[in-house]
Amino acid sequence: MAPLKSWLSIPPDSDFSLSNIPFGIINSKNNPTEKRPAIAIGNHVLDLKAFSKANGFSGLPSLKDPLTIFSQPTLNVFAALGQQTHNSVRTYIQDIFSESTSNPQILKDNASLQKEALLPKHETKTHLPMQIGDYTDFYAGKNHAFNVGSMFRDPANALQPNYTHLPVGYHGRASSVVISGTRIRRPNGQILLDKTASPPHPILSPCRNLDIELELGCFLCASNPLGTPIRIGAEAEAAIFGFVLMNDWSARDIQTWEYVPLGPFNAKNFGTTVSAWVVLPSALEGFRVEKMQNGTGVLPHLREARDDSVYDIQLEVDLTTPEGDTTNISQVSGKHLLWSFPQMIAHHSIGGCPMNVGDLLGSGTISGNSERGGDLGSLLEACQGGKKEIMIKGMDVRKFLKDGDTVTIRGVCGEDGARVGFGECVGTIESAIQV
Repeated sequence: MAPLKSWLSIPPDSDFSLSNIPFGIINSKNNPTEKRPAIAIGNHVLDLKAFSKANGFSGLPSLKDPLTIFSQPTLNVFAALGQQTHNSVRTYIQDIFSESTSNPQILKDNASLQKEALLPKHETKTHLPMQIGDYTDFYAGKNHAFNVGSMFRDPANALQPNYTHLPVGYHGRASSVVISGTRIRRPNGQILLDKTASPPHPILSPCRNLDIELELGCFLCASNPLGTPIRIGAEAEAAIFGFVLMNDWSARDIQTWEYVPLGPFNAKNFGTTVSAWVVLPSALEGFRVEKMQNGTGVLPHLREARDDSVYDIQLEVDLTTPEGDTTNISQVSGKHLLWSFPQMIAHHSIGGCPMNVGDLLGSGTISGNSERGGDLGSLLEACQGGKKEIMIKGMDVRKFLKDGDTVTIRGVCGEDGARVGFGECVGTIESAIQV
């Protein structure tokens, strides 16, 4: 299919082609005090409040009261309107920017509105797109789970018996989810240096094994009453607002000591970074692929009618040292998941847990299975639990992150001119506070 053409100049390698139209929250040079919704397109953003105020949605009469919807400091109100509305707004904006738009008078031929609402991206700042009430992180990347299980047990027992029967997850901390670009403070916590000591003698120390986790995040746009599950299939699919990139920063040494018997706690609650622009499922529809083969007959509440319920998103991770040397340390597809987000939603709510608009779900670390490596979603895997040094530019090495290191995650689908991308998910490590 030929790329959609726009009257607006869009670089061919832009993540935000006319095929995308992701939603986010901005403030800007011309209005620095007010957070409001926008879409990203090429090197610009369309301020949806300014666009609404100038009757920009007059060609979409099905959208009621757009000015109220797009005057909010988060996307929650818009998300709650449901996928039909999300898709109609996206399609309408695609038409507004199309070279052959049916409404040229609204923006293409309206220089004053372009000046007011079509802003250079570099003159804007992004913020968390949603008000996040709850955050749950899953463990759906089977290759990662196998690699880590092999390190701490053995390959024959790498996966726990429940792993292929249900999406394993834990409840994270919504208050420490931050937008891309936010600096991440190295956490303090209890660490057991001598694992042979009896009784054990942990110390309180800054994390020494600070890691990344390359993940996809999913924001919800639907709620369910307490006690009533969201069913697999169309209902679970319709509960998805859109997707972001995610880095679930992890303190591996703190995690090793604390996670028995209830799982991660302080090792995971000090920071989770998400990218700024929410990519709708409709933008990713053409990139659906089959998820990993399970081999286990899952229970009815997890059986999907279609196997192509994950996406072939090309993900990559760069590590930049404090000296400015950048090394690409991972390239992997988002398809390497055993469980899809609809399955995560269905299982999360099967006991009657009420999900809410703005809830965030994480996929868990996504790693490939190539023998050459270079497709691993965590340093823990790349350094084999600290046994191997990772070579990076500047004649330097890493096992885990040092203070001043910057991690950049990117993700994109499609070819130049029609790229559907997420932008960047970036974080830089700051030194721990002395306690």
